[in-house]
Amino acid sequence: MSKKQEKQEFKTYKKDEFVALVAEKMDATKDNANRSVDAFIEAVTDIVKNGDSVNFIGFGKFSVGERAAREGRNPKTGEKLKIKASKIPRFSAGKNLKDAVNVNQ
Repeated sequence: MSKKQEKQEFKTYKKDEFVALVAEKMDATKDNANRSVDAFIEAVTDIVKNGDSVNFIGFGKFSVGERAAREGRNPKTGEKLKIKASKIPRFSAGKNLKDAVNVNQ
C-alpha cells in the first residue's frame, strides 16, 4: 500500500462533543464544562484581540500575526485587486503537544 492509501480518517469534534469530553475529564457536569470552555475561548479571544499573546508552556501559544498588503486576482474575471494588510490569529504548538501528536511515528 502506498502512503496515500494509508491515510487515516480523523474526526472533527463539534463543541458539544468537546464539552462532553471536558466534563468527563473534570468529573463535572456538562453545564459547568460548557461554561469553562466558553470562558477559556472568551479569555483567549480578549487577549489576542488586544494584540497580546497567551502562552501555555508545553501546549502552545495564541498570538496575533500580521499579513502584509498584497495584490490578488478575482478568480472569475482575472482582474487584479489590492488586498489590505490585516491581523490574523495564530497558534503555535508547544513541544508537549507536538510530541503527543508524533508519539507513534
